[in-house]
Amino acid sequence: MTVKPRVLLADDHRIVAEGLKSILEKDFVLVGIVEDGRSLVRAVAELRPDVIVADISMPQLNGLDALTHLKRDNPQVRVVFLTMHRDAAYARRALEAGAAGYVLKHAAPAELVLAIHAALQGRTFITPDLAAEVLRAGKATDPDPVGALTERQREILQLLVAGKSAKEIAAVLALSARTVEDHKYRMMESLGIENSAELIHFAIKHGLVP
Repeated sequence: MTVKPRVLLADDHRIVAEGLKSILEKDFVLVGIVEDGRSLVRAVAELRPDVIVADISMPQLNGLDALTHLKRDNPQVRVVFLTMHRDAAYARRALEAGAAGYVLKHAAPAELVLAIHAALQGRTFITPDLAAEVLRAGKATDPDPVGALTERQREILQLLVAGKSAKEIAAVLALSARTVEDHKYRMMESLGIENSAELIHFAIKHGLVP
């Protein structure tokens, strides 16, 4: 009997996740559904899926930074992003982080299935709607402003947008509140941003948060 590949879903919209479940269960075993990036990192360690299907914009830790965490523990981890972000810069950033696929949520379900099978075979799948743009984006010389932030700063920024105080963020990340504030002001300085409201707007604009 053929053993079906194991898939883990990560999407903070439960209705979307349940819809994906009905699409994928014919070809794959769904081992779990999580709703934020930190839960995703924990679930992968516990469930050991063959492929992860994740959104980019998720609470607490976005999909791209979750992938960075996962790659550090297991360079062979396979993540296919399923997202609303049509900007080629997001796709390029995902591929640079080590994603195995990038599929748009409005695409036909068969496209996601193809992307998962490609990931299982060690190949990379980019939605045809964006493939040419991604290649052009790869040749662009304009720097990605998100690249000016460290991984720790992106984590702190996502928690700031979620409404957490410096003290609460410090507890989540095992840091001091003073260190959190220091990271916050370093972000503002490197991005040329003058206040917290602009910092939050930056995070939303660049897809670091839902």
